[in-house]
Amino acid sequence: MHDITFPLRWRIALIAPALAVFIAFWLLPMAVLVQVSGNGDAIATYRALLTNGRYMDSLVATVVLSATVTLATLVLSVISGLLLARREFPGKRSLVALLTFPLAFPGVVVGFMVIMLAGRQGLIGTLTQKLTGDRLVFAYSMTGLFIGYLYFSIPRVIVTVMASATKLDPSLEEAARSLGASPWQIMRDVVLPGLAPGLVAAGAICFATAMGAFGTAFTLATDIDVLPMTIYTEFTLNANMITAAGLSVILGIVTWLVLALARSATGSAVAATA
Repeated sequence: MHDITFPLRWRIALIAPALAVFIAFWLLPMAVLVQVSGNGDAIATYRALLTNGRYMDSLVATVVLSATVTLATLVLSVISGLLLARREFPGKRSLVALLTFPLAFPGVVVGFMVIMLAGRQGLIGTLTQKLTGDRLVFAYSMTGLFIGYLYFSIPRVIVTVMASATKLDPSLEEAARSLGASPWQIMRDVVLPGLAPGLVAAGAICFATAMGAFGTAFTLATDIDVLPMTIYTEFTLNANMITAAGLSVILGIVTWLVLALARSATGSAVAATA
């Protein structure tokens, strides 16, 4: 009896800190958020939110932007990650370190860098004015936000691609090459399926990060209407706690659904490549 109880106590002791953090920093805040958003009549509250054109336009813009950032990040990261994982050249370690350096930057710093690049006094505006006479400024638009999100998303996915690429079996590519497969066919039929679980997982995290990112959007916010900024506006400027809480729940549900689909797809991909 003592042998059975002792391991159980250890299991409880080990899981207790994680459980306490989960309850204190996720479960209780989410419960309060849902309670506030319901305002005594959750159905009426969420019906009003989901039928409000401005809020839904903001949600759609956020989803489209996040999906576009995710797709562009995956394409660029696969190309760069495979090159870095399979080629050795002078300065490779320094280049990898520089590519992953943006992970240390908060969103406000990323937004400021976008302003320095494409703001009213930015590098691109200065160059275009000298070349064409017109100053090109797009830092304060969805294009600027796209560049900012892309900037801090690529390092995360590149690391995943490089780790996944080192686990690929080179003999599969050699076999496909010996059978006359072209480089594109090898990429399509061998490399990408092998990378699929990691790409799906990294893409889901990239999407979720872009959905909830606030610092960059706050720094660039002029003609930007994404849901985190809408929530911030309702909470701070309008003092509308109910709407802010309801939109936060909707944002969380959409993001959670994407992560759940990614977990399902990752499991299917693993089973297919096994």
